[in-house]
Amino acid sequence: MTLLIDRFSTLAPRYDVVLSDVWGVIHNGVAAFPPACDALAQFRKAGGTVILITNAPRPHEAVIRQIDRLQVPRDAYDDIVSSGDVTRGVIAQRPGQSVFHLGPERDHAIFEGFDLRFADVETADYVVCSGLFNDDTETPDDYRQMLAVMRQRNLFMVCGNPDVVVERGDDLVYCAGAIADLYKSMGGEVLYAGKPYKPIYDLSLAKAEAVRKRPTEKSRVLAIGDSVRTDFTGALRQGLDCLFVTAGIHAAELGGRDVPDEEAVKTVFMETGAAPKALTHRLAW
Repeated sequence: MTLLIDRFSTLAPRYDVVLSDVWGVIHNGVAAFPPACDALAQFRKAGGTVILITNAPRPHEAVIRQIDRLQVPRDAYDDIVSSGDVTRGVIAQRPGQSVFHLGPERDHAIFEGFDLRFADVETADYVVCSGLFNDDTETPDDYRQMLAVMRQRNLFMVCGNPDVVVERGDDLVYCAGAIADLYKSMGGEVLYAGKPYKPIYDLSLAKAEAVRKRPTEKSRVLAIGDSVRTDFTGALRQGLDCLFVTAGIHAAELGGRDVPDEEAVKTVFMETGAAPKALTHRLAW
């Protein structure tokens, strides 16, 4: 079985840089997790660098404002990279094209600063999907008819948040990744802007290098997260070690929010053909 640890401090000396997930690791969408924030702050005090890496479909400045409201302390991290940052890079490469925004109004910051024209799904040149219009009540199935129109028109979709679900308090809510996966299953063309894909890791490691003013060997970089699909798979693809938080979105599959079940852990990671460096119930120093 993968090493199960209670304290990040036992693993931390092996690493110079941490790429930490945000939602599910340091907050649950309602409030911060103080022990997790303290663990990252302690790692920084010991000389480490922390880059928060999130599939939030908003620019990193907007993410900072959000986690400030949730009382995530600034000393828990050095910088943030979001899938919204990557999405903005894609938008910048399509000047003059009209866009259909599939997602809630709160994500509109992703378009700030661009001179572009918004259009409906019947006339737009491409689609930026940042989520469901109402993730409190809707499911991906509610979008089948809209996606059929997009598929008929062969519209390209940028998925601004590859997460399928996230925790909001004690509930799981659908994210843009669920819509994008459905569209892709219908034959649509999708670019996933965040984890587990390479561009967001390249940007994160570049920011870590800027903070440290020197490059860091990948063997000294640790990814922390609670999603097999995004956090663990992304780390695996990039050749990074991963500390997996079991009390996140996979808690039910792993046997509950307390000590994970060994057989359940094997089952969850079986399809990846690999295992994380270590498991922890929740991040704590």
